[in-house]
Amino acid sequence: MALIQARGLSKTFGNKAAVRGLSFDVVPGSVTGFLGPNGAGKSTTMRLMLGLDNGEGVTTYDGVAYRDLKQPLRHVGSVLDAKPFHPTRKAVNHLRMLAISNDIPTTRVTDVINIVGLGDVANAKPKTFSLGMGQRLGIATALLGDPGTLILDEPANGLDPQGVHWLRNMLKTLAAQGRSIFVSSHLLSEMALMADHLVVVGRGMLIASGKMSDFISTSARNAVVIRVDNPELMTRELRARNAAVVTEPDGKLAVTGMDSDAVGNLAHELGVRIFELSNRQATLEEAFLDATGASEEFRASMGFGAQQPGFGGPMAGPPPGYGAPPPGYGSSAGYGAPPGYGAPPGYGPTQGYGASAYQPPAQPDGGQPRADQPTYQDGDDNR
Repeated sequence: MALIQARGLSKTFGNKAAVRGLSFDVVPGSVTGFLGPNGAGKSTTMRLMLGLDNGEGVTTYDGVAYRDLKQPLRHVGSVLDAKPFHPTRKAVNHLRMLAISNDIPTTRVTDVINIVGLGDVANAKPKTFSLGMGQRLGIATALLGDPGTLILDEPANGLDPQGVHWLRNMLKTLAAQGRSIFVSSHLLSEMALMADHLVVVGRGMLIASGKMSDFISTSARNAVVIRVDNPELMTRELRARNAAVVTEPDGKLAVTGMDSDAVGNLAHELGVRIFELSNRQATLEEAFLDATGASEEFRASMGFGAQQPGFGGPMAGPPPGYGAPPPGYGSSAGYGAPPGYGAPPGYGPTQGYGASAYQPPAQPDGGQPRADQPTYQDGDDNR
């Protein structure tokens, strides 16, 4: 399985730098989420990683650049476009063509078609596919060579909730097999369930790289929340010990700079009665907004007129709570999948995808599975 190492990736369009000196690692055995606001350079970065754009820097897969890989589909599978195929070439023939070009057995075509749930439309022309079905065919292409690395740009776009759930479990299972999964998404709630490692960028520059838990822990929205019978005394003594205290509308105190044990001990020493004491952890969305607020390129106002240039007033400033990007995050050991997420049906703990057992239904309406989905058999149509 391949360790991805991106070093010094840069790309300029005209006078605008889309990506600036970007360096990060994607380790085997992890789902690494690639996050950033619109215009942050995520898609350009992925194109640079695959040698599709001319720019500076280099990306290697176990020390080998993509252009130097023999039969690259066997090493790196990618989806950068929702419908990267000829609209009138049948789905099965699209995959057969790619299989032959990379010396992949055509039986693998049958496997991946059934893995992604397109068995009953294998002989259909992709021009008739919905966005979600096009995404599934793209994912089938990425899986075709049974690669050790997947690079996916917004693969959940167009999938319905069942499809998103299927994609999440599949990627987590593949990562558990030791593969390197690098996936971008704007669905932060989904990324919080899927990824255990993050690369966060803003305006083409690295903001953070490391474990998701480390990234979230830096958010200013993490706090110890306490409710006591004498909040004035508690606030004064906490601040005397250099803790930051914010009084919330319901009277609770949000404390940062001191852990819950220390806060509880202080209340005991002061003789203050505690009615509530808890740790509040920021969500991935809150941590992301804190980290990227200063690098957001396209910021909408909450209304029209005075808040936008040309409408009678200055542009509105950033919303409250947006600070400067936090310092970078170093990688740390341990990239196991979060607890409680088992493998989807047909996926064993070893290499391979168990395609003959796992047959998710096709989605003629863009994502809704059907229980009567037939399994595609190779040779149904050789045209």
